[in-house]
Amino acid sequence: MPLDPPPQPARADLDLVRALIGYDTTSSRSNLALIDFVHTWLKSHGVERIFVVRDAAGAKANLFATLPAANGDTARGLLLSGHTDVVPVTGQAWSSDPFDARIRAGRLYGRGACDMKGFIGVALGLVPAILRRRLREPLHFALSFDEEVGCLGLPLLLAELAERGIRPRGCVVGEPTGMRPVVAHKGNNGYRCCVRGRAAHSSLSPHGVNAIEYAARLICRIREIADTLKRDGPFDHAFAVPCSTAQTGLIAGGNALNTVPERCEFQFEYRNLPGDNPDYLFERVARFAREQLEPQMRAVAAEASIDFEKIGTTVALEVDEHAAITQLVRALCHDSAVRKVAYGTEAGLFARVGVPTVICGPGSIEQAHKADEFVALDQLDACSGFIVRLVDSISS
Repeated sequence: MPLDPPPQPARADLDLVRALIGYDTTSSRSNLALIDFVHTWLKSHGVERIFVVRDAAGAKANLFATLPAANGDTARGLLLSGHTDVVPVTGQAWSSDPFDARIRAGRLYGRGACDMKGFIGVALGLVPAILRRRLREPLHFALSFDEEVGCLGLPLLLAELAERGIRPRGCVVGEPTGMRPVVAHKGNNGYRCCVRGRAAHSSLSPHGVNAIEYAARLICRIREIADTLKRDGPFDHAFAVPCSTAQTGLIAGGNALNTVPERCEFQFEYRNLPGDNPDYLFERVARFAREQLEPQMRAVAAEASIDFEKIGTTVALEVDEHAAITQLVRALCHDSAVRKVAYGTEAGLFARVGVPTVICGPGSIEQAHKADEFVALDQLDACSGFIVRLVDSISS
């Protein structure tokens, strides 16, 4: 018999979402307690195929679970994916404890409620009912770490899936979209630049190399490139901001007004349209440093240098409209609109290794990362119904 969607989110779903929110999985902290909780919960409901992939330090982990097909297949099928880490609450004025989920006026409040423990909790909460179904193909669940700080955890899991021969034919990443399919997002590439000059007393400034001033010239170069992108494109007007963008977000340097600063460090990013090569954009900055600035600096101080480090990557996504998962999600949502967003997700990483992926999850990105983050209960209801219909589509 079909698994009927509940008229409201099942109590188990809400309890599970609230339990997940109760774990402080801010990206700077470990997520192992949450992973252990989910592992134990799945085992207690009869899920046997679970494995965990930890980071090098053993402080964080991804979790992957499979509900096998009736014929024993565990390699293909569909995948529901979400990240377990959340952004900090430091400095935000919350009306209640952000890690003690509260329901008020039809909304569930808590850090991660919409980004994205609501989706994870609803999906896992349906597992006991799904286990009673006869699946024609397997259903997988992926929980990752450190998405919020550069998608650092998922590549480790993807490598493990490749080693085990697991390759889902389609994936849904449950980032908050209002339960409407999103088919593209920009990439985001973060860099750290360290400019090392030579210190000197400011009265002897020609004898020094001012790291802040050379950093400023690089930052102005980044701004010039951003202005060129804004003026000349390329453009995709399905995005709210239709071009690739670049900006500097952090800077630090110097130790006294009367000292030529020896060191300056800043961080900048490119958010690139799908198909726009972020490495080419970065090389324009690096070439300016290498060919224009470093020779001037080393004419005064041979030890002067400009070094770059890539500190995070979100791979851009452009969904194939003809892919089976795209057509399935559109059919389940009764939605054919083309939506492209500026924020990044892990979907691009799945697509890059050959797993077609669509973004669709409960809540609004407008509520993410803010004080009093919430997800509406009717969005959790819609998410539950969506997953039920997805399960129906792969059940006998």
